[in-house]
Amino acid sequence: MREERGLSEATIRNRCWHVEKLLVWFMRQNRSLAEVSLCDVDAFLNSKGSQDWGRVSVATCANALRSFFRHAEMRGWCVPGIAAGISGPRLFKHEALPVGPAWADVQQLINGSNGDKPRDIRDRAILMLFAIYGFRSAEVAGLRLEEVNWERDIIMISRPKQRRAQEYPLLQSVGKAIIRYLQQVRPRCSRREIFLTLKAPFRPLSPGALHFMVSRGMQALQIESLRHGPHALRHASAGHLVAEGFSLKEVGDHLGHRSAFATRTYAKVDLAGLREVGDFDLGGLL
Repeated sequence: MREERGLSEATIRNRCWHVEKLLVWFMRQNRSLAEVSLCDVDAFLNSKGSQDWGRVSVATCANALRSFFRHAEMRGWCVPGIAAGISGPRLFKHEALPVGPAWADVQQLINGSNGDKPRDIRDRAILMLFAIYGFRSAEVAGLRLEEVNWERDIIMISRPKQRRAQEYPLLQSVGKAIIRYLQQVRPRCSRREIFLTLKAPFRPLSPGALHFMVSRGMQALQIESLRHGPHALRHASAGHLVAEGFSLKEVGDHLGHRSAFATRTYAKVDLAGLREVGDFDLGGLL
């Protein structure tokens, strides 16, 4: 994937995660890869679909498994013909509508973390990065101390798919939230990642932990949303930008999309007319 296809590290991690789920599933049945059939792969995908995986997640998994079995067949690790037979659920034209909460609910979520407890102070800074900038969970989890330039008021985010870093203006409200966390909560240790666990051994928060944090907050406030996690806030951020009148090109640039195709789903959201990015009103979050 890396050397021959040139895929990004994020895509490689995602595909390996799905393949690992499949291999663990087979291992629990005391079966080897050489014994796997297309019916087994179908059974695995059906089991995920009957649990809490959505149609898009199952389709993504099917794509990852198809890629893996093409390689496995070439290596002679399994019987031929599996890759060609793998098919995920059919996705429809309007299935990718934005699935984030309303912007008023996002404001409520952020304001709900405006406490003095260490967890509240840390989580408020994280929630603002998700909601205002639309960062992905892995981007927030991997954000390092040196990637916040206090002299230039800049946040730098690594974009693996674009193979470059993208700069964002550090808003005053976000800067204050991060500084408060760094001064009052963050443990003194050699780790360079900004957001760490509150108890030793101190380590960076995982994307899974960030998903649980956001989901827990949304459920506690009974916020209605098809998804509960950082990506839901990313959708909410994009939807709010579109509603404020930004073009799809501006929204795509803000989200770090490589092409307008990735931003096409937000064309289904009501457009209010163009405005300058610098006039973006955060709606009471400042």
